[in-house]
Amino acid sequence: MSWACLRFTQLASEAIRAGADEAESRRPFAVVDGPSQRRQVVLANKAASKAGVHAGQVLASAQLLCPRLAFAARDQGAERQALESLASWAYRYSAEVSLLVPDTLFVEVGASLSLFGGWPALERRMRTELDRLGFSWSLATAPTATAARVFATCATGIAIPALAQLPLALAAAPLVASGLAAKTIGALHGMGLRTLGDLFRLPRAELARRIGQDALDHLDRMCGRAAETLPRWQPPQRYERRIEFNHGIESHVALAFPLQRLIREFSLFLASRDGGVQCFDLRLGHERGASTRVGIGLLAPQRDAASLFELARTRLERIELVAPVHALDLIADDLPPLCPLHRDLFDSHRREQLGWPALVERLHARLGDNALHGLASVADHRPGRAWRFLPIAANAPSTAGVSATRPFWLLRRPLPLRDGPRRILAGPERIESGWWDERDQRRDYYIVETRSGQRAWAFVIAGGAAHATHGWTLHGWFA
Repeated sequence: MSWACLRFTQLASEAIRAGADEAESRRPFAVVDGPSQRRQVVLANKAASKAGVHAGQVLASAQLLCPRLAFAARDQGAERQALESLASWAYRYSAEVSLLVPDTLFVEVGASLSLFGGWPALERRMRTELDRLGFSWSLATAPTATAARVFATCATGIAIPALAQLPLALAAAPLVASGLAAKTIGALHGMGLRTLGDLFRLPRAELARRIGQDALDHLDRMCGRAAETLPRWQPPQRYERRIEFNHGIESHVALAFPLQRLIREFSLFLASRDGGVQCFDLRLGHERGASTRVGIGLLAPQRDAASLFELARTRLERIELVAPVHALDLIADDLPPLCPLHRDLFDSHRREQLGWPALVERLHARLGDNALHGLASVADHRPGRAWRFLPIAANAPSTAGVSATRPFWLLRRPLPLRDGPRRILAGPERIESGWWDERDQRRDYYIVETRSGQRAWAFVIAGGAAHATHGWTLHGWFA
């Protein structure tokens, strides 16, 4: 087996600052934890670290060193949610995904290497996607997950392919990266031991007496001498992701960046479970528990991030922000399977053209659900009553019931056809109906060519002279 270990070194900060823009991310920031009387720094970003702020420091001391320091309380729920979102992304590469709270992900990639063209190609792909997701990370691979975590803690990019190479590769790793309990590491440091190599050179019986059986079992799993048991993570049947903001957002433009991040993560989640989405909700959280719901429905399931973002952004822009937004949620309860449409090998369609479902969804998003309709025929002989509006379906790009002998969409009110037609192309078709509702019609309809060269549908009163230059009434146009 080959385990990839991903350690997200700034997850405690990135989980609660997912909505921060680039300028805000560069400001000094720290995550704090502990009682309000004595809060301690858990994590500091690069700008805060340059000012002397570090983990374990009392918040008051950190603020003396960096007066511009912004901070937020640690949110372990948000960290867990972010880690599970990353597990959804990793699930597309392997069914063997395991979480180690709070910031580590294990992915068994050995069975996937031939599919992705070997580890270098797979590593490049994972690196590119992780950078796009906006998380700080460290990546390493080894035949055991425990060893991979040691290497990921030391440096990124380490890859050990064979089990026999593990002891030598691990020997240089410092004890602080070993995953042993802090108390055990402190005792070993007191004995003058600094690296795993120092530990491996001790007699096994003496080592067991000094560090205990549990720590010895940990070392055996690290070197592959004992079996590892990792809980397998499974993608959930529904999706819910939340981004909270440090201050209220009052414009749609400022919401675009966190929305794009939410949609990107959602798209990767859908791809990992080989599914799509047909409807989901955006929920804007305001103060005192108030919220605004924005429903987004699609004609057919899809998972393309760009399309989903465009629809969600357009819908969001049509909503008036009644109050500052302090949180943004994306919720999807129904996740149907997705069967992507396969294009022809010699597809001649222009790539910039929109498909029918995408066009309708975009028009719905921009104009509203009630502004767009299709047409269908009705069983009535009278032309003006032979059609009706209906909702547009994903698989109905053309109007149902179109006849070659009649124009489908008629004029709202028939108009006199001045000077009559140039010539008659077809007809007559007599329509005599409606006596039962006192709307009787007795007309002879013709397909004619007007004097301007257009094809039209016109009628004369039944029994009238079809060749006369007067008495013609225009009722519809042919495309």
